[in-house]
Amino acid sequence: MMSIISEKPDLAFSRPMMGIVLGNTKISTVPGISAAGPTPELTLATSALDGEIIVNGKITSAPVVPVSPTGCATPATLTRAMAELCGLQPFVVNAGLAFPPTYPAIDVYGACGGDPREGDAVPDAEALYLRGKTLGTFLGEHSDFLLLGESVPGGTTTALCVLRALGYTANVSSSHVAHPTSVKEEICAAVTSRIETENITEPIAVVRAAGDPMMAVCAGIAATYPGTLVYAGGTQMLAVAAVVKALGHIPPKLATTVYVRDDENATFEKTAAEIGTTAWFVDPDFGNIGHPGLARYCAGEVKEGAGAGGALWLASMMGHPKAAIWEKIREFMKDYS
Repeated sequence: MMSIISEKPDLAFSRPMMGIVLGNTKISTVPGISAAGPTPELTLATSALDGEIIVNGKITSAPVVPVSPTGCATPATLTRAMAELCGLQPFVVNAGLAFPPTYPAIDVYGACGGDPREGDAVPDAEALYLRGKTLGTFLGEHSDFLLLGESVPGGTTTALCVLRALGYTANVSSSHVAHPTSVKEEICAAVTSRIETENITEPIAVVRAAGDPMMAVCAGIAATYPGTLVYAGGTQMLAVAAVVKALGHIPPKLATTVYVRDDENATFEKTAAEIGTTAWFVDPDFGNIGHPGLARYCAGEVKEGAGAGGALWLASMMGHPKAAIWEKIREFMKDYS
């Protein structure tokens, strides 16, 4: 029974839950920033469509499927496939979508994040944080383990801004094979300059100035969830862990893919160590799965997103061998396409 995880942490749970926090940021419409959509403008629709796949297993609200410009399918397909394999019904939280969902979602009444170069990106960050805290308590009454992911196109750029504003010399990952480093750094320099000028140091104020709505909600959930919380994701969830740490709480551990870990343009493991958290990695070996879209993950495209790395990790943690995980992914991708 081959496993896709190199180590199995000693975690005991009997009532697991899987949730994805959805949001948008206007940063994703900057040309070249995000590969989470066929065009920059359409990246604003990706999160809502990801949620539909995760909740319903398919998209019926629009005659489209979220893909990268090269046709690489959204990682939300992997998240849904693993939820089915694990016998879990995932839930989604609308932290601030540009397009309202057409399926059941927990709504915390946020708005699409703005461009942090032009002013506060998340004006209602404090309210979203408090609503996240309420949600964390509620979810804790119905589970003892929570895997929490995100879907926010452009979110690695807001993550870079937040990490730098909190004092980390981090470099972040990207959904592109060829990193748009210069564009991200240009945006980040403008944002961090504004934050320094305005002397913004309080963690939620940093999210308000430079982040996206997902961050505030996920930080709030971490502050109150009483069971075991694992963030499912790479760069973006790492930034949330940094916010949680700055708020005086123990940052959650993370589960993500080796594609994020091995990204030479990013400092994932180094930054995780500086934050004081642990990351667990999953190697789904997509180069040999026989699906051209998934093989592109090995080439550095997409890498992670919509909780996919964590969902793969959880499936392995719950005893599903690599063969069963591959079989379920192939089955789902066949129906999905």
